[in-house]
Amino acid sequence: METTFLVIGSVGVVILALSVLIGDLFHFGHPDAAGPFSVPAVAGFIGAFGFAGAAVGAITGADGLLLPVAGGVVAAVPTAWLATRLARLALNMRTDATPTQRDMIGTTGVVVTPITGSGFGEVRISLAGQPLKVSARADRPIALGARVFVVEATSPTSVIVEETPL
Repeated sequence: METTFLVIGSVGVVILALSVLIGDLFHFGHPDAAGPFSVPAVAGFIGAFGFAGAAVGAITGADGLLLPVAGGVVAAVPTAWLATRLARLALNMRTDATPTQRDMIGTTGVVVTPITGSGFGEVRISLAGQPLKVSARADRPIALGARVFVVEATSPTSVIVEETPL
C-alpha cells in the first residue's frame, strides 16, 4: 500500500520538476493558469498526498485506505496552497534594473590595454558588481594597470576616462 502512495508522491515531484525545468520551453501547463489548478499547486498536492499517505500508512499500519487517504488530503491541501503562494511570489518578484550606459559614468577601473594619445585602449570597470571590459579614450596616454575614472560614456561599449591617483 505504501508503495502506491510513494509512486503517487514521486509523480508529483516529476510534474513539478518538468514544470520548472522545461515548462517555459514546451509550455508545460497553461501559462495563464493560476490558483488551485496551476501546475505548482497540482504538483504540490499530488506529491504531498502521496508522501503523506505513505507515511500515515506506514506509521499506523492501517490495512484500509481511509487513514492514508485522509492523512494525504490533510497534508496536500496546505501544500498546494503554499505552492501557489510561492509560485505567485516568484513570478511577481522585483528585480534590479538593467544597467544602462549612464550607469558607467562615475565608476572606476583599471587599464587593461594601454590608452594611446591618439587612439583607444581598453579598461575594465565594475558595473552592477560585474566586471566589464570596454573601449576607452583619454586626453593623454595612460599606461597599462593605471587606475581610471569614467567621466563620460559615449556608447554602451566605449567610455572616456581620466587617470586617478588611487
